[in-house]
Amino acid sequence: MTVHPSLQPYADAWTHSIEAISELVLPLPEGEWNRATPCPGWSVRDVVSHIIGIECEQLGDPRPIHTLPRDLRHVVDEFTRYMEVQVDVRRHHTAPEMTSELEYTVIRRARQLRGEKRDPATMVRGPLGEQVTLEQALRLRAYDVWVHEQDLRAALGAPGNWDAPGAFIARDVLLEGLAKVVAKRAGAPANSAVVLDVHGPVEFMRTVRVDAQGRGTLDMAPSLGPAVTLTMDWETYVRLAAGRVRPRVVADRVKAEGDPALAEAILTHFAVTP
Repeated sequence: MTVHPSLQPYADAWTHSIEAISELVLPLPEGEWNRATPCPGWSVRDVVSHIIGIECEQLGDPRPIHTLPRDLRHVVDEFTRYMEVQVDVRRHHTAPEMTSELEYTVIRRARQLRGEKRDPATMVRGPLGEQVTLEQALRLRAYDVWVHEQDLRAALGAPGNWDAPGAFIARDVLLEGLAKVVAKRAGAPANSAVVLDVHGPVEFMRTVRVDAQGRGTLDMAPSLGPAVTLTMDWETYVRLAAGRVRPRVVADRVKAEGDPALAEAILTHFAVTP
């Protein structure tokens, strides 16, 4: 148990997903590590490398000094360059090297979490080296490892854990970007509402309300006569919001009612992850 109860749900979700990832990749033969995942540009090896690297940073390990190749098409900005360093430095590691480093990193990180005595408001290093609270850092790690667990499951044909503890943390993290998608990116008109209705292992309904100044807010109350209602299953929502699939690929799994132009604009800008 961690000292602060507010951290425990995130620690539990992280543990659940990281253990699932370890079970998935431990028996993989060398060739399976090169399988492409839904995460743009990343193989199974790359996803696991990313997880190892970020957990090492959370442990306070120094970042590797490494120059990236110039032909990585999925590296398009400062965020992706930052994330790619921990990945590219491990691109030629063998399967035993990957699994042993993962196992060692998980042991170290689990020990750190069990002995965590810092206040949840303590400022720590975030995903790009910026300062965030300890609680937010652990929340983002729980979200990240669950999403990457799903990347690995998709690549390896091993579906599961869509309703794991990390799924509910992922729901909340992904929903935080929905108001901006609707009001700013898609340009929903003032004094309008857009409803998102998601069914499946994780079910919820949320409404984005755009005020007279064009600002969007998210709430749980239903809307009468929304400009758009989008209905989809939980897996499709995650894949769209996490940028793992283009809307046209899953068009048959999304029901859009209302203004077709606005619905298309929302789906075009639906991804909220970098």
